[in-house]
Amino acid sequence: MTKKIYILLWALMLVAIPVSAQNVSVEAKIDSTVIFVGQQTGFHLGVTVKNGQKVQFPQYQPLDHIIPGVEVVEILPTDTQKLDDGYLRVSAHYTLTSFEDTLYYIPAIKVKVNDKDFESKSLALKVLTVKVDTLHPNQVYPAKDVQDNPFLWEEWSRLLWLSAAVLALFIISLLMFMRLKSEKPIVFKVKIVKRIPAHQKALNSIEEIKAKSTTVTVDDAKAYYTHLTDTLRRYMMERFGFNAMEMTSAEIISRLRQEEDQKKIDELTMLFETADLVKFAKYSVGVSENDHNLISAIDFINTTKQENAPTEERIEPTVTEKDKQTIRNRRILKWSLVGIVLATVALLVYVVWELILLCF
Repeated sequence: MTKKIYILLWALMLVAIPVSAQNVSVEAKIDSTVIFVGQQTGFHLGVTVKNGQKVQFPQYQPLDHIIPGVEVVEILPTDTQKLDDGYLRVSAHYTLTSFEDTLYYIPAIKVKVNDKDFESKSLALKVLTVKVDTLHPNQVYPAKDVQDNPFLWEEWSRLLWLSAAVLALFIISLLMFMRLKSEKPIVFKVKIVKRIPAHQKALNSIEEIKAKSTTVTVDDAKAYYTHLTDTLRRYMMERFGFNAMEMTSAEIISRLRQEEDQKKIDELTMLFETADLVKFAKYSVGVSENDHNLISAIDFINTTKQENAPTEERIEPTVTEKDKQTIRNRRILKWSLVGIVLATVALLVYVVWELILLCF
């Protein structure tokens, strides 16, 4: 019975060995299988193992030979890549070269995994030599000196066109600036002027009439009453806002009845009726009646005058449609000029930068 157990255990161990071996695979590849003498190529070893297994690659040093004639130039750091199902891909990288032209056979490379050897496939490397014509040695020339690069239109054409664009934009911006300077901007100023109140102007005019009233003759009565009624009409136009200069005496009285008390209007009515008789019917008026009408006019003005009337008048400028269009055109021209100047500067900086890169 014990002998059978030992046989079963040995059988399980024999079955487990190939299974373990199947978990490891070694792959070798070379970047270029054909190189010239002295040329270099990459050589890579990749091992696929279970996570936790220990991998040990062949230990090479620079100037070591994998095989006679194939030299190790550089050993690059190894890298590890995680795969599915808990597997890892561990890779080692080398740089190889050779200085003899022949076909090299690179045998399988051994890699230790958990102290067990696993081999890659074998590879081949063909090294070629550069043919030299030894029969015509004069055709072999030494190295040439450093020469200037030839002028190529393809390299400079774009910069030349961009430079032309910069020049064109500069000229356009200059013309626009000159246009703005040549046209004077429209400036609107608000005027503040001294203003004589309506009642003050009327009283000043009546003072002039009063100064002449002692010398009024029958022939001058028409002019006297015309002057007096015109003074009152202008005062009413400014004080009450209706066009008394174009209204008849009856229309004026009717309009005033809406503004003042009846007694004052009655006195003013007598004044206008007297004036109409003098101007149109050649009515003769005495000095006392003239004075009475003059006092009635003064009394009407003092009664209806505005207290604290403004002594200054603000005159706003008149803006025509042509002025508005001119202002809009100048505003568009200014913003267009700003945009073109910014575009010119940006394009100029770009051209200078490209020129520096091209020259240096």
